[in-house]
Amino acid sequence: MKIGACIFDLDGVIVDTARYHYLAWRRLARELGFDFSPGHNERLKGVSRMQSLEILLEIGGKKLSQNEMNEAAQRKNAWYIDFISTLTPDEVLPGVLDFIHDMDNYRIKKAIGSASRNAELILKRLQIEGMFDILIDGNKITKAKPDPEIFLLAAKELKKKPEECLVFEDAIAGVKAAKKGGMYCVGVGDPAILKQADLVIRSFVGLSWDQISGRLSHRIVIKK
Repeated sequence: MKIGACIFDLDGVIVDTARYHYLAWRRLARELGFDFSPGHNERLKGVSRMQSLEILLEIGGKKLSQNEMNEAAQRKNAWYIDFISTLTPDEVLPGVLDFIHDMDNYRIKKAIGSASRNAELILKRLQIEGMFDILIDGNKITKAKPDPEIFLLAAKELKKKPEECLVFEDAIAGVKAAKKGGMYCVGVGDPAILKQADLVIRSFVGLSWDQISGRLSHRIVIKK
């Protein structure tokens, strides 16, 4: 196993913006006359905005015309942008920056592979856009995770083969996309949920690149 590039999902891996997505989707659900719980929100992780809206409507038993769906998605996104516009560099998740800086010692390419169409804004608010070689976001793809398009495009732009890439993901759809693309995958979160990943970590706190690559080679689940 020789890893030449790492592709990071953004929400839930680099920064926790899931709560902002949830608040915006919950507001939309309430406007439509039903409740949207944190448990429901788990189904939206890692999927595109319009797919998320379809799931939301399914949960609420609602039907909208295409024009109404487009308008609803725009409203939700406007609320979400209001939330993330207040992001600060302090909201980068613990251990992430130290881990990425450690990777620099090994000259490993780094990319963001996020379904979010607001990924560029988030990176700028966190002041970390210069830490990554490329950004592949929802504006550059036509197929959402679990389709591997986003990760394969990142590999292509990084000039790496899929088997040379390691993906960091917090969502089941993202893990599936990485594996479908022929890449290694480290799940960030609950091992019981992300069991299809090659390796699962609870967080990046205290982890070095040597630890990740070494334990990945042995397919050991890291429990922090």
